[in-house]
Amino acid sequence: MRFLSSAVVASVVLSVATIASAESASATVVVAATFSSRTSLQVSSDVLQFDVASSDDPAVARVDFSARARTAGNAQVVLSVEPLHEVPGPSSALTFSGVGEGTLSGAVGPSGLTVAGRWMGSGLRHGTLVFALRASAPGKYSVPVRFVLSAP
Repeated sequence: MRFLSSAVVASVVLSVATIASAESASATVVVAATFSSRTSLQVSSDVLQFDVASSDDPAVARVDFSARARTAGNAQVVLSVEPLHEVPGPSSALTFSGVGEGTLSGAVGPSGLTVAGRWMGSGLRHGTLVFALRASAPGKYSVPVRFVLSAP
């Protein structure tokens, strides 16, 4: 019986000592989190439709966009446009003018990406890109395009 009593007392003392030391213990934990950039882009159309009445007046097509980006820190967000094939017709020129925060104006290159907007940091941006086609011959023209929203 004495052995059993000694075992119970020793067990209780060890349990109390464990609880007491757990209550006074402290630790420092360092957590580092890295978030990847994310983008989301919605455009009203990915085919520009033009009805050129005369070679003197450019035809216009509008594309509304909603661009959402989450970036690390205050990183740059870039909206680009790329024609998927050459602008139809000889001596044709495709330009654009941006309406909204961070949008730009310029000429769309015959191939590759052309920067159409640029801003810093995360957030939601809305805007419009107004495209103008100046063609040497009257007619209806379609220009399929690809829009890209990127953030590092």
